[in-house]
Amino acid sequence: MLSSRVRLVPTTARLVHSLICNSSSSFMDLKTLLSSLNDFASLSFAESWDNVGLLVEPSPPHTVNTLFLTNDLTEEVMEEALQKKADLILSYHPPIFQPMKRITWKTWKERLVIRALENRVAVYSPHTAYDAAPQGVNSWLARGLGVCTSRPIHPSKAPNCPTEGTHRIEFNVNHTQDLDEVISTVKGISDVSVTSFSARTDDEEQTRISLNCSQQALIQVVAFLSQNRQLYQKTEILSLEKPLLLHTGMGRLCILDEPVSLATLIERIKRHLRLSHVRLALGVGRTLESRIKAVALCAGSGSSVLRGVEADLYLTGR
Repeated sequence: MLSSRVRLVPTTARLVHSLICNSSSSFMDLKTLLSSLNDFASLSFAESWDNVGLLVEPSPPHTVNTLFLTNDLTEEVMEEALQKKADLILSYHPPIFQPMKRITWKTWKERLVIRALENRVAVYSPHTAYDAAPQGVNSWLARGLGVCTSRPIHPSKAPNCPTEGTHRIEFNVNHTQDLDEVISTVKGISDVSVTSFSARTDDEEQTRISLNCSQQALIQVVAFLSQNRQLYQKTEILSLEKPLLLHTGMGRLCILDEPVSLATLIERIKRHLRLSHVRLALGVGRTLESRIKAVALCAGSGSSVLRGVEADLYLTGR
């Protein structure tokens, strides 16, 4: 059972190995601390299926003097946190995952919520947000392999992007009268932004219309354009994606600068993780002297992240 606590002191407070806050007093407001945690690893990095962030919040205002860290919040860990007078528990794995229809004393997860609220203890879980972060769990695992270059197997997407909407629609209009009517109509559709610029097609001056719109607005725009066959036949529809973050995401594919034997790499991993042993499944025809150049890793089971990835060694948490 892994647990620890951090007391927020006037100078600094540390979460694992990363600086998360500076404070001029011996406590921090919960909202301010959550902002610092999000600066360390944005919750937008988490997988869509995950349940991350603030899971239990006492009635505000809530100040945090003692931050308690744990890998899994069990009833035994909750008891320890209360004994140490924790104000916030940061549990790597979310103790609440499935929706709760009632809060009673019947199940241990319900009891965790009751005890947290009764004792004014907030509960926060980062889980896959910390896995994906550039300075997070997967990057830390990669550092134990030796000198290598690494990249996320499934890169995260930028949480914020200046482009609005999910789709872009582009088409040309060649008559001023048609142009005014088209722009007036599409501007009347909600969740649509319109830009226009001059374009020349087949030696004819035309106006290029570019619309950014939501999925719902897309249907309305297409319905309007389909009424004009000439416009509709020349319409292009693009699906907009947020840009990828090259150093952020799930899993890591690591290419060692110099290949080493499997035995050597196992010793590096054990030393980095401070473990006396690890479990090993040798592939067909492989030995401890087999040379390792590419390593694919994932902090969790990796069943979906590592699928289809070619590597000499797969390093997973389960």
